[in-house]
Amino acid sequence: MARNAEVKKIAGLAKNASFFLREVSTVKKNKVLNKMARVLTRNANAVIKANKIDIQKAKKHKKPSSFIDRLTLDSSRIKKMAGCLKEIAQLPDPIGDTISSWNRPNGLYIKKIRVPIGVIGVIYESRPDVTSDCIGLCLKAGNALILRGGSFAFNSNFMIFNILNEVVSNYGLPEGSIGMIKTTDRKAVKNLLKQDKFIDLIIPRGGESLTKEVAKNSRIPVIKHYKGLCHIYVDEFADLNMAHKIVMNAKAQRPGVCNAVETLLVHKDITVRFLAVLAKELKEEDVEIRGCGKTLKILKGIKKAKEKDWQTEYLDKILSIKIVSDQQAAIKHINKYSSGLSEVIITDSIVQAKSFLEKVDSAAVYLNASSRFTDGNQFGLGAEIGISTDKIHARGPMSVNELTTYKYVVIGDGQIRTE
Repeated sequence: MARNAEVKKIAGLAKNASFFLREVSTVKKNKVLNKMARVLTRNANAVIKANKIDIQKAKKHKKPSSFIDRLTLDSSRIKKMAGCLKEIAQLPDPIGDTISSWNRPNGLYIKKIRVPIGVIGVIYESRPDVTSDCIGLCLKAGNALILRGGSFAFNSNFMIFNILNEVVSNYGLPEGSIGMIKTTDRKAVKNLLKQDKFIDLIIPRGGESLTKEVAKNSRIPVIKHYKGLCHIYVDEFADLNMAHKIVMNAKAQRPGVCNAVETLLVHKDITVRFLAVLAKELKEEDVEIRGCGKTLKILKGIKKAKEKDWQTEYLDKILSIKIVSDQQAAIKHINKYSSGLSEVIITDSIVQAKSFLEKVDSAAVYLNASSRFTDGNQFGLGAEIGISTDKIHARGPMSVNELTTYKYVVIGDGQIRTE
């Protein structure tokens, strides 16, 4: 399947399907999505069986626990995947929406309306739930989709794809509406990235190395999600009980995901009161602490944080802690090291909150809430096809609106240009 001709065929089918999909009614799209949810739930055992094969392979290769967690599917997670498909069905259909309109002095009437992007390619690592999320979002936005999943989730992805593709066929949508590169050969990715004649957008979902490799080799525009180096700043006016709960949730609930916190910044005036209790709770959750010099004086027996730690997305039970003199120092640190995904301030001060939320330049900024909410489903967007750390076209969780572009419709009654 890695041969260029075979990848080109899949891309060509997707391009042809995209012209059909842009005309599919909202009612039909929603019927397809709801049917997908039911069929996925009905076939949960088959998906779990395929997933167990992938998990065994990952364990054999001694993949870390955070990797295994992202890979694992159980009945609860499959139910959530189906729920996301239902939520996408309930979202307003963006296609054909008028973004803005106006009349010109010469009588021309101009409308700016939403239209599908066309064909979207998603290259992702071992998160099999991404398969159904991407299928649902692209269909709702009228786009054809080509998937290329990671080798460790091959059986899971293939099973989910086959289950949902059968629904596509049964509802009369054309071959190529959703496609999958069914090989673990890495040459297939390079071949896919050459198909700029057929594919309009590439979205990589995975680690920083995958994203950089895709961006380097693609002839097709790429929306990037480099990494989730998220910060929490606890200032001197924080409710410390609230801060404990938020930090523990952001670090320990699912440390292997991009919206988990990696660096904690603490105002110097509350360090002793705050860190002693927090360190005990982190230890109970087996979270390793790496601290700056000032933190080492308060918390004995922890590792000293190096420059590399402030730059690292651990995706693991590791937390770097830095004590800062004031909010300005916290913001300076964040704007220097952040990946631009999510940052949090915990404070009861309206003034401090307003300053932080205005000055921190990331896709999502939070006041008194966990960074773990940076997620399309949690934002009420049904699901996400990715969380963009770019600033052009799409930023943050990408749902159906971010999978559209626009065109101008200009209506006249015989106007000609004379200048």
